[in-house]
Amino acid sequence: MKLSGKKALVCGSTQGIGKATAIALAEMGADLVLIARNEEKLKETLAEIPMLSTDQKHTYLIADFSHPVELQKVIDTYIKEGNTIHILINNSGGPKGGPIKDAHPDEFIAAFNQHLICNHILAQAIYPGMIEAGYGRIINVISTSVKQPLPNLGVSNTIRGAVASWSKTLANELGQYGITVNNVLPGATNTARLQSIAQVKADQHQETVAAVFEEMALETPMKRIAQPEEIAAAIAFLASPDASYINGINVPVDGGRTKSL
Repeated sequence: MKLSGKKALVCGSTQGIGKATAIALAEMGADLVLIARNEEKLKETLAEIPMLSTDQKHTYLIADFSHPVELQKVIDTYIKEGNTIHILINNSGGPKGGPIKDAHPDEFIAAFNQHLICNHILAQAIYPGMIEAGYGRIINVISTSVKQPLPNLGVSNTIRGAVASWSKTLANELGQYGITVNNVLPGATNTARLQSIAQVKADQHQETVAAVFEEMALETPMKRIAQPEEIAAAIAFLASPDASYINGINVPVDGGRTKSL
């Protein structure tokens, strides 16, 4: 599974699953383009990305996914400069938790823009270069909620489902060019977002965060929470030439927590 000569754009790459994915792809030989909103964290992450040879090049772009118009300008400029992206990892922090009955309409609009619209902006800018290069992988990091809605994540459940349908439709259209589009569905993973969700639940029920994590772990057959590197391994495989005939699917990486097939 080598990716030498391939360039990967990894969203949300300064922490959690995004950062672990960037490292995994770099270890396979890919050139990395990190994208996030905090330049200081981007520089720190860039310094941690492995270099297998002097031919390998890594860089970063700055964009805030809560402002799609800004993202559009950033990616359009990058592509017009003659750059080709072979691998796109759509990954962005999820909406805040809460029951759907209490969600304000603006929460849905903000989440829709941050996830589906930004994913679409990037894919639309990048896929012509993938066609020309003869290689394309678009991988969306979403949620197991597309198979089984998760309690107290009403807005997230709704928007993740929309992204999954968008992805499947795009896979149907781009497959003829050798471009695959797939979704990775992480289960409970040891990230800053999960820490935040656990803290809210702990405060509500007067528990410790450690106790909440233990409850989450017991919900999975493997009785533990995933590490970001385990999700990244699945993403890296789908980005590789070995996954050339895997297209338009959802891949749960959740330790077996999802009850449906």
